[in-house]
Amino acid sequence: MKLWRETGKREVRPPEGTYFFKVGSHLCSTFRHAISPVVAGVATMLAVLLFCGSAQAAAPSANAQNPPNVAFYYQDDLPIDELQAFDIVVVDPTQVALPKADLAPHTAWFARLDLHAQAGTKSAGEIVSQLVTPLWNKGYRGLLLDDGSTLGEATAKSDQWLQQVMQAIHTEYPQIRLMLRNHLELAQVRAQDLYASVVDSLYYQPRGSGSFLAMVPDSLRASVLQQVKTLQASTGLPVVAIDYCAVNDKQCRRQTASQLISDGVIPFVTAPGMATVGIGRIEVMPRKILLVQVVGAGQPLDETVGVHSIAMPLNYLGYDIQYANINGRLPSGITNDRYAGIVVSVDRAVRNSGVWSQWLLARIREGTRVAVFGQFGFPIDTQTARTLSLEVVPGTAPVGSAPQVVGKSSMMGFEVMPNADIRDAVGIRVDSSGKSLLRLKANQYIYDAAGLTPWGGFSLNPYSVFSLGALGQDRWAIQPIQFLQQALALPMMPVPDVTTENGRRLLFTHVDGDGFASRGEFSGSTGKYSGEILYDQIFTRYKIPMQLSVIEGEMGAAGMYPKLAPILEPIARKMFALPNVEIASHTFSHPFNLEQIDEQTGKRMAGKPNPEWGGDDAFSLDIPHYEFDVNREIKGTIDYINQRLAPPGKSVLSVFWPGDAAAPKIALRRAAQAGVLNINGGDTVITKSKNSWTNIAPYGVAKGNEPDEYQVYASIMNENVYTDDWQGPFYGFDRVLETFEMTNKPIRFKAIDIYYHFYSGTKTASLKALHTIFDDVLKQAVFPIFTTEYIKKVLDWRSVAIAREGNRWIVRSGQNLRELRWSGAGVPDLSSASNVSGYLPGPGGLYIHMGGDQASFTIVPAQTKSVPYIAEASGFVRQFERTDKGMQFEFGGYYKPFMKLNDALGCKVSIDGKSAVATGKTGALQLNVSGNAAKPVAYHLVKVNCE
Repeated sequence: MKLWRETGKREVRPPEGTYFFKVGSHLCSTFRHAISPVVAGVATMLAVLLFCGSAQAAAPSANAQNPPNVAFYYQDDLPIDELQAFDIVVVDPTQVALPKADLAPHTAWFARLDLHAQAGTKSAGEIVSQLVTPLWNKGYRGLLLDDGSTLGEATAKSDQWLQQVMQAIHTEYPQIRLMLRNHLELAQVRAQDLYASVVDSLYYQPRGSGSFLAMVPDSLRASVLQQVKTLQASTGLPVVAIDYCAVNDKQCRRQTASQLISDGVIPFVTAPGMATVGIGRIEVMPRKILLVQVVGAGQPLDETVGVHSIAMPLNYLGYDIQYANINGRLPSGITNDRYAGIVVSVDRAVRNSGVWSQWLLARIREGTRVAVFGQFGFPIDTQTARTLSLEVVPGTAPVGSAPQVVGKSSMMGFEVMPNADIRDAVGIRVDSSGKSLLRLKANQYIYDAAGLTPWGGFSLNPYSVFSLGALGQDRWAIQPIQFLQQALALPMMPVPDVTTENGRRLLFTHVDGDGFASRGEFSGSTGKYSGEILYDQIFTRYKIPMQLSVIEGEMGAAGMYPKLAPILEPIARKMFALPNVEIASHTFSHPFNLEQIDEQTGKRMAGKPNPEWGGDDAFSLDIPHYEFDVNREIKGTIDYINQRLAPPGKSVLSVFWPGDAAAPKIALRRAAQAGVLNINGGDTVITKSKNSWTNIAPYGVAKGNEPDEYQVYASIMNENVYTDDWQGPFYGFDRVLETFEMTNKPIRFKAIDIYYHFYSGTKTASLKALHTIFDDVLKQAVFPIFTTEYIKKVLDWRSVAIAREGNRWIVRSGQNLRELRWSGAGVPDLSSASNVSGYLPGPGGLYIHMGGDQASFTIVPAQTKSVPYIAEASGFVRQFERTDKGMQFEFGGYYKPFMKLNDALGCKVSIDGKSAVATGKTGALQLNVSGNAAKPVAYHLVKVNCE
């Protein structure tokens, strides 16, 4: 067998570690990873059998570095985000529909064919016509045949029937792939008809209702494993083993999977009911956090402490957040296979503390990690304290005394150290199993205001988010990132990053439509509208990607100024026609208070659910004869722009939320139904005078649990905030440069977003501020992109799958997100990595560049081989691959695209087939290519040869 393939023209040597197998008339390849020899052989054969031959709905990559990983999930709440880390997932087609290919492009979905009730009652032909054909028509190209047999039972009779079924299936669908469960003797006889044999319950077997697990007798397991070895040796057929542990017993899953690997089978350890993201050779890192808080009546989710202050540190650590209201319905199914923990924020009254305490304590007993901010939300008696690994302080807090600090962790007093007030005292202390973070003493009354425990940790009032009162600002009294890491026992992992790509900080700019009907107020501009001024001064001067929006009610014939429409519409058409401009809508009437939109009707709410709302306040622009309707605001204005303003080949791509930007679920769903993205809100306004992480917003907020109910926040806030609600000073927006710097160092929390309104073009001071900002930012190490590209990165970020196989990391990130951040020591081993194009140290860690939408790598102290890599690049890298003597890829960008290659001195570089002139020293080369701020991106083929 040749170790390279014949192409008919020349011999193309495969990467080291590649093996080719002849299957039918096709040559197929797979990579063998450094695992045990037995498993390597099994896994390699499984890769060949499963991925060579017919096409499939969502076929895994044929050249993936790791062999296939197989999972099983039989319930209706299919966690696609987590399961996409596996190459094959077997699902119950009666419970779920076949997932869309773009949700998990590297995962093949097999259907479990439940034959338990059919065995012996239906002919093989009936099985095919009634069961298999419908599954084939739905897109399934693989089946698990499961007649409910258990290991050790006699199967001779069912074997005969199943053999007929298999033959009938292959006659009708010769390219379908079959797995067979718990029929080892039949697998031995008909191995040529199978792609894998599955054995169920080698160590633990579900009994009764399924929650009870019985240990499998050693003698039975030994007998089955002997059959497995015989099957493998004589046929080469891969064997996948399913086993079970209790739902929240992750340690059991790890140990059992490890044992199964030692037994020479491909493991998947789940829980009874097959509703767990189990552990196989890989373990998927859960990236969801449940944040439970008290939400006030009529209070927008955006204004809660959980969203405003706590979410950003969690996002930075790599965790997407699901929100729940303590005073509402508390969720079920919070398990450690997909949730990294629960964060609690209580800053107001809990209506039913009994129900709340029962729910939270149950989660803690199940082993879910919990971090508490503010208050627990229920009384802590002796029994509750024992459950929480706490001690109740005897006696009562001495009224009027001044507590003193007697023990303090370095994470306390992060931005402020509030004075202790005995009225805040909760009479608890961590017991011997915990660690006090802040111990206070009032006379002989000694208590802990913050601590770490076996179940998590707490930081109680006022030592979490502390209000500065009259200043209207908040400060963190505890270092939130460190506290969350320790309380939730968060693992070190590569974190998907939306701030950076190829080592360069991302830059985008978007403009809200407010003030489009305003004229200039300075000499020489009084006859021009703001759009004309910005067109001349900004849009055409700074040739970087931009997204601009208009408010139909401000400029269209159906709006406030119908007589101006013939003047304003040509201005909009002119700016929308620019190649560096994408189009957005800023709604029809620019509602100022989106939280007043009724979730059911899409109309304005009647009454005042929130007592803070002013009854006579303007709700939106005063447009004659218009009654607010969310459909008119979104779909109606999108249609108006597309039909009246957009040039051929362009259309509205986003809606920019107006007013307070607290978009309700119904508005988010309507935007998604209209086929557009959404952005705005978030209030990232940190400056030297507002120097607090509480002024850095998260990436966005999930208003519901559906994908189309997520609002993406603006990365940085607009000039309205920096100019005191446009009251002045009008040059104030240049202070956003402080925000850019403070969200970059020492930690890069945010991409740069130059976000402003059209009215900034009406005044000399505000226009000068824009020039100052653009000129300054474009001198920095940035990578300009379109706003829509940033939005898509955030949406992809939510569903990135990260898995670990020993010391190797596997990442599947989606089409738009290509950067990871590693906060530990070391670098990725490029000699063994797959789809890692390079890395660069930066604020907060090492930025690792992905060459595609999936990558795998190990972290090593330093490179052991000189391998060329991309240190940084101000453009997109696509179609990346390493060759025997270097690498090649496609590269393109919008604004002065360049790349810096490390460990490449002496290498020959060509761009589009021509030798490239590179500058550099000490092993680094810098190359420039032509770029244009327009879509599609102009890509250049780059080849690096280091022979």
